[in-house]
Amino acid sequence: MLDTPALNASLNATSALLLVGGVTAIRAGRRALHATCMIGAAAVSVVFLVSYVLYHLQVGSVRFLGTGWIRPAYFSLLISHTILAVVVAPMAARTLWLALRGRFDGHRRMARRTLPVWLYVCASGIVVYWLLYRSVWSRAS
Repeated sequence: MLDTPALNASLNATSALLLVGGVTAIRAGRRALHATCMIGAAAVSVVFLVSYVLYHLQVGSVRFLGTGWIRPAYFSLLISHTILAVVVAPMAARTLWLALRGRFDGHRRMARRTLPVWLYVCASGIVVYWLLYRSVWSRAS
């Protein structure tokens, strides 16, 4: 049976690695590699979104069972992750659109705002997965 939450966390990690690879490539002047990495990061993120939505349409929401100090910490992380995930989608689309249109000054300005948000969403999504499905708090009663 497919472990969809683990797949989704892996897709988040892959997207983050592609983003870092893309930034490294552009700083080294390797524009074609930069474009490949960034388009790859966008494609992987779309696959993640489809997988995430399909999983939660089948399963519904998954309760976090942790108690004590971890509970407000988890929900603070989840809320910031969720809000920024909604915000970063149009930011990433706009950043990509500007690059594809050859509007590189605008692309650079937008990318400087988009990249840290996108990386945070990827990283926080992995932490949310770990807390919800793999940590000691996921087995709390």
